[in-house]
Amino acid sequence: MIDEFDLYPREEAFDPFGVMLFKALQVLAFLFFIALLEIAPEAKEGKVDPKAEFLVTANWPDNHPDDIDLFVQDPIGNLVWYRRHEAGFMVLDRDNRGGANDAVMVGGQKLRSPIRQETVTIRGIIAGEYTVNVYHFTALTGQPVPVSVKVEKLNPTLQVVDYSTIELDASGTEKTALRFVLDARGTVTEVNRDEKSLVRTMYPQWRNGYKPQ
Repeated sequence: MIDEFDLYPREEAFDPFGVMLFKALQVLAFLFFIALLEIAPEAKEGKVDPKAEFLVTANWPDNHPDDIDLFVQDPIGNLVWYRRHEAGFMVLDRDNRGGANDAVMVGGQKLRSPIRQETVTIRGIIAGEYTVNVYHFTALTGQPVPVSVKVEKLNPTLQVVDYSTIELDASGTEKTALRFVLDARGTVTEVNRDEKSLVRTMYPQWRNGYKPQ
């Protein structure tokens, strides 16, 4: 009699097709997850973006007011510096002018960056000698400035070609940080520190104290 009034819950009829469909969806979801893992980019330690072949970096102390410039010349005479940010395969990413251009306005507030750094990327291989110079454009402190210069080979894995620190002690001082030779495959075959002025190559007048504005 009780069953006639449906007071007991009734069990649903077993549907084998529905169970099979649910299990099939579970398998498909699992296979999709595995496929995502296979196609995801693999993080390989030591691998670097191959869009650049070499990275040249010049650093001086944080928050320093002096303006230090990086000059890099390739084997066929192309030169990047603060007046020419691109030449041949080389790109000067930013002209850092010490305290002169270290701030941006955000929401009406001036935000300053303490970093003093210039970088040049070499994005193709030209066989021959490259010259890396640093130049003390503006000296405000009257004290020697330590400038660290690093050259890194980026491909196929990161390799430090050279790292050194040079002191620049007066406005107008230019020093050669490094000269290195590449073969046609981009292998470094020679490194030296023989002085070579790039500034005087461009402006012979600088010998007499003239400096273009």
